[in-house]
Amino acid sequence: MKKLIEIDKCKVDIVDKEKVDSVRRKMKSGETIKLISETFKVLGDPTRVKIVFALSQEELCVCDIVNLLAATKSAVSHQLRVLRNMRIVKYRKSGKMVYYSLDDEHIKNLFDEGLRHVEEEL
Repeated sequence: MKKLIEIDKCKVDIVDKEKVDSVRRKMKSGETIKLISETFKVLGDPTRVKIVFALSQEELCVCDIVNLLAATKSAVSHQLRVLRNMRIVKYRKSGKMVYYSLDDEHIKNLFDEGLRHVEEEL
């Protein structure tokens, strides 16, 4: 094990200063990095992923999501609130009904790309 650790250690401070400087100029702010990290963290929950998948297919009311996931209304509402707070889903009211959909095309594209990535491995 000790040899593996030694192999991974860099023997120089920098290999390609131009590449490092180029990436450094393009590096996003700490706030942006934090938000993208939180977005991926929110998508790290299987129940939320099921909800996002469902909403990537159709706009659905809370009752339909509850039925689809065979979960309690309170559990689904909690997960929808988390997703809404991260701007992953949005809602609209129609009378007493509340319908959810993905917030925008960026979320759909992000989810679809992630899905394609994992399905290629299956």
